[in-house]
Parts: sequence; C-alpha cells; structure tokens
Amino acid sequence: MSNIEFLQLYWWFIISLLGGILVFLLFVQGGQSLLFSFGKNKELSSLLVSSLSKKWELTFTTLVTFGGALFASFPLFYSTSFGGAYALWMLILFSFVLQAVSYEFLSKKGNLFGEATYKLFLFINGLFGTVLLGVAVSMFFTGGEFSINKSNISNILRPVISSWDNPLHGLEVILDYRNLILGFAIFFLSRSLGCLYFINNINHTEIDRHARKLLLVNGSFFVVLFLTYLTYLLLSSGYTETEQGTFISESFKYLNNLIAIPWLPIILVSGVLLVLYGFIRTILQQHFNKGIWYAGVGVILTVLSLLLTAGINKTAYFPSISDMQSSLSISNSSSGIFTLQVMSVVSLLIPFVIAYIWYAWKALK
Repeated sequence: MSNIEFLQLYWWFIISLLGGILVFLLFVQGGQSLLFSFGKNKELSSLLVSSLSKKWELTFTTLVTFGGALFASFPLFYSTSFGGAYALWMLILFSFVLQAVSYEFLSKKGNLFGEATYKLFLFINGLFGTVLLGVAVSMFFTGGEFSINKSNISNILRPVISSWDNPLHGLEVILDYRNLILGFAIFFLSRSLGCLYFINNINHTEIDRHARKLLLVNGSFFVVLFLTYLTYLLLSSGYTETEQGTFISESFKYLNNLIAIPWLPIILVSGVLLVLYGFIRTILQQHFNKGIWYAGVGVILTVLSLLLTAGINKTAYFPSISDMQSSLSISNSSSGIFTLQVMSVVSLLIPFVIAYIWYAWKALK
C-alpha cells in the first residue's frame, strides 16, 4: 500500500468516525421532536428545553467539522454533492439555522414570535434535520445524478469539473423511497436517543416514566426501518473501481465488502447489539438510566462500519446514476498527498476535541 493510499483510507476512517459521532449527537434533534409529546405541562417543557439547550452546540459543531473534513480530504465529493445537490443541503442548513435562532431567543422576554413558535422551530429541526441528513447519508449507497469531466479544469471560460444532471438539484433524492427509509430510521433513532438522554439527564419521575414508554414505540420503529434498509443494502449492487480507474457493476457489493474484511461485520454486529442492549435494558429495568451510553457507543460503531463499507475495497462511495464512470471513490476524489499529510498532523488534535466534548458534557449537565 502506497503512502497516499494509506492517507486516503485514514481520512475515510476519520470521516466515518465523525459521521458516527454526528448521528449519536442527533439525540438533541430527537429530544426536540419530543417536546410536544410530553403534554402541555409548562414545567416539564421547560426542563426538557433547558436540558437540550446545554448540548445542542455539540451537534452543530460536529456537523460543521464533518463537512469541513470532507471538503479538505475529498474536495471533488464536496463540490459535486454540496455544489450540485445544493437544494437538499440548503434545507438541512435552514433547519439548523432555525435551531440556533430558537435557542437564542426562546427564553428571552419579549421575543418576537413567542415561546410556542420557537418550540415549533425546534420540532421542525428535530424532524427535517434528521430525516434529510439520513437521506444525504443514504446517497453514499444510492448515488446521485451527476457527471464528472476533469478535463474541464483547463476551460478558461467554464472550469467546472462536476455538474448535477437533475434540475431539482437534490430535491429528487428525497423522493427516493430507499433514502426515505434510512431518513426515517435516523429520525426514530434520534427520538429513541432523546428518550435515553432525558432519562439519564433529568431527575423527574413523570419525564422518566413517559420517556420509557416513548422509547418502546420509537425504538421499535427504528429497528424495523433499520433492518429493512440493511437488508436492502446487503442485497444491492455497487460499483467497483478497477486497476485502470474505470468502474464496473458488482452484485452484492456491500455484502462482499463485509465478507472480504472480517473485522467490519464484527464492528457492525457489536454496534447493533449495544444499541439494542441500551434500548431493551432501559425499557425493562425501571431504575436503569445509563442506556444512552451503551446505545451511543453502539450508534457510533454501527455508522462507522456502514460508512467504511461504502468506501473501502475499491468501492464507489458516491455512485453516479447518470454515468457510472463519473462515480467517486476515495482514490479519484481525494486531495493531493501534501494536503492529506498536513491534515493528518492536524488530526492528532482529535483526541483533545473528544476530551473537550466530554468535559463540556459533564460541566453542562
């Protein structure tokens, strides 16, 4: 393995890990989507909002870091997806802007729209933010309608390498039932994690009791949707990059990836089991409140394994529906070796970032 191949794999691992952490931190969005599920008791609502307001910035920061890492390490993906499917990404961004505005003005006296409106904004972020992020992640497997022509870089008048071939610019992928299955799986997962977070973070009998009931419902929906998507994924075809740099279709591509790299299914199964353990033990044991940690680690491992499966073993992690040969792999879409080396040095700060997140979590409990 050459130096640049190692760095490409290293940065795909970093991005996959950040993706796992991001999905775990969506418990904030899940908690926001539950605000109207606890009735109209103003005291309970204030407790829920107060608890979430201390953690929401972690999710937003991780989302920005995830996007920044993609931009720096795989700029061709960034320009193709963010530049081509910009309608989808603008909707995601708008939902998170609503969240930031809501936490800024919700508790201020004399705010313009009133407390109920800002809580509605939080619910919108909790619903659309999670579903649309799930749709965006699903595109790593289902792909998009785009074309790549690197020779255009020499075109002085229009040096555009990638172009989106659908005039809806990302809105069309929302209508793909496969993407929606994962989108709503992420939605119900975030709600389940939100329940676990409330149980762990708020010492209130009524909140605890109601959150455990909601966990049973939302956790069940998540398991069904996730297993449905996983089954589709393992039975679907994918694109494999040849030694010549071209792509060919391969049946059961993602299943083959798991078989070819034995430690990947171990991580996947371990992650799923940890999520189920966190859910089931919390539901069955009334005084158990540590489920957020078991499920959280499980979510990170599960997403990590799935994103790794999407990109390793010469897999096109962003398949092109319009032109197979325009598909993106980690080898044909990465930055140069110098950029990857410099970024790898910077990545040594990641453990300190994680330590800061942990410190902030405990300090703002």
